[in-house]
Parts: sequence; structure tokens; C-alpha cells
Amino acid sequence: MTLCLLAAADVLRAVGSVLLAVLILLAMVTVHEFGHYTAGKLLHFKIEEFSVGFGPKLFSRARKNGEIFSVRLLPLGGFCAFAGEDAEDADPDSFHKKAPWRRILVLLAGPLMNYLLALLLILCSFACFGRLQPMAVEVEPAADPAAAAYSLQDGDILLACEGKSIFLVSDLMDALDGRRAGDRAAFTVARAAGEGRAVVEAEIVLRADAQFENLADTGALWRALGIRYDAQRESYRVASAPWRFGFWETLGGSFAYSFRIGGTLLRTLGQLLTGDIGLSAFGGPVTTIRLTSQIAARGVQPFLEIAAFIGVNLAVFNLLPIPALDGSKVVFTLIEWVRGKPVPRKVEGAIHVAGFVLLLAFAVLVDLLHLF
Repeated sequence: MTLCLLAAADVLRAVGSVLLAVLILLAMVTVHEFGHYTAGKLLHFKIEEFSVGFGPKLFSRARKNGEIFSVRLLPLGGFCAFAGEDAEDADPDSFHKKAPWRRILVLLAGPLMNYLLALLLILCSFACFGRLQPMAVEVEPAADPAAAAYSLQDGDILLACEGKSIFLVSDLMDALDGRRAGDRAAFTVARAAGEGRAVVEAEIVLRADAQFENLADTGALWRALGIRYDAQRESYRVASAPWRFGFWETLGGSFAYSFRIGGTLLRTLGQLLTGDIGLSAFGGPVTTIRLTSQIAARGVQPFLEIAAFIGVNLAVFNLLPIPALDGSKVVFTLIEWVRGKPVPRKVEGAIHVAGFVLLLAFAVLVDLLHLF
């Protein structure tokens, strides 16, 4: 009976974690579409429907101005449908009848809302819990006892490297890239001192070359810093630990952290295009839900962090000039603005449809790579 209860509890926790991940994704998509909706209302666009979710309608309500609010079956999406967005419409308030600059503002409002929400979540996380920093859980003993003074210590929280603040592991890689074994690097660490911690400056001698193939090559980083490899867990003994900064550092750090997340996405996409990184570094909806559920279930701060991470990535990704995304629609609108006439609507529509199909195929492909 006890084993059955424990198994049932595990199943409920797993289901709850997945539902939490789906809720995060749904909230981010809804906020994105609400950005389009709000800008559209302020700029007097005619809106036909605002939907939370895709697929068959579960709930629908029409307002006096003709707008329809609906909730649909599939919770991994949503949309804000403007009159005349996908077809010609004679109404002067339809999407393509509005001035190009108005349309561009409406298109940019979705990613902007994602970013602002993510920034708020980051600020809440930093203010309430501190900023998550890389922590050396366990360091390999130095072969030469004299070199111990130039090594990280167990439990060191890494705050800065070569005078540059550390927000992500990629910041450490950027600071050390190209260094050789035996080179020295200046670190700022929060080190155990008595019952608390003290911020100290430490000079660390690298134990291996810091030569990174791509942003996913973190193993080379931990080897260079002497972090112990746990063969049983097949991972290096590192973790994340919160560290509280002052008010202005917390505020400024929130912006800097959000920029680093977006920059890392762009760099990763760039490395995909150059072949420096494989498709396995990406994940589709299934992989995203699985990883999000694992992280969000760990506590309030991981929940805030993963939600903010998804929000920034959704904002940046939607601004890319890829057909079907907001960035591509902005490009077509700019072309119309410069030429004085639009690209034929049917041509633009076909390009967006093709882009959507390719994005869907890409998402399925990367999920399959993770499953098999």
C-alpha cells in the first residue's frame, strides 16, 4: 500500500510539473498576443478575435464591437486576428489599410510584452532570492600542493572573471576562451568564511586548455577550472547558488541578464548556421515542456528563472526575419513602406505559410533527435 501511495504521489508530481510547464508557455504566448491586441486597440485597428489556445473552441464570447474572445482546446498557442490581416478588406481600420508605421508598432508590441514580463520576473527573482551564480561544488585536489593557493575551493560561488560579471556560463567561456593550461585568470568569488561567506579576489591557474568548440562545450571549461567529474552521474560537480547584490547592481543586472539570454540565443543560432553546433542543442515543444517542468518544479526561483528565460527567447526569436514570425512581417512592411506598394499579398501569404511549415518541421525534427 505504501509503495502504491508513493508511486501515485510521484505520478501526481510529474503531472503537476508538466501542467506547470504548459501554463508557463501558455502565459507567455497569451502575453505576446495581448501585446499585439493592446497596440492594435490604441492605434484603432479592427480586431476580429483574441484567442487563448488553438483548435476547437471551448468558450467564446462576442463583444458589442464585434470582437470575439475565445478559449480553445490546445493550450500551446493563441492568436490575435486583425481584420484584413490575411485577406483584403475594404474596412479602413483593417490591418493592411493602416499606415506601415502603425502596423510595425503592432507587430513589435508582442515581442516587447514578452520582454517586459521576462524583465519583471528577473527583477523579482534577483530581488527576492538573489542572482543565481555558478558554484564549484567539488574541485579536484591540485597535483602540486603549492598550486592549491591558485585553485578554486569547494563551494566557491563565481561572481566575476577577469573583471567581468558572470551571469551565464557562457560569460565564463568568453572570459577564458583561448587560454592555455598554466595561464592565470583573475576571479572574484564568494568563499566560505566562518559561518558565512566573504567576497575575495582569487588568482586561478588553469589546469587545461580553455579551447571551446561552441557554447555547448562546457566540459572544457570545467576541466580548465579543475572541477571534479562525477563518472556515476556523468556530469561535473557544479551547481547554481543565489548571491545577493546591492540595489543598483540588482536593477542593472536584471537588464544585463536579459540581454545576455537574448544574445546567447542569437549566438547559438549563428553557430547552428556555421555548423559549429548541432541540432541537439535545440528543442521543440516536447523537449521544452519536459525541461521546463523539471526546472519549474524545483521551487519559486527556478520557476521565475525558466519563465523569464522562455519570455526573452520568445521575444528575440519572434523578431528574427524568418517567414511566419513577426520579424518577417516587419520586413515585408518596411519593403512596402520604401517601395510605396506592397509585395503581392498572395506571395507574402505563401511565404509565411511555407515558413510556418518549415518551423513546424524543424520543431518536430529536434524533438525526435532528443527522443531517439
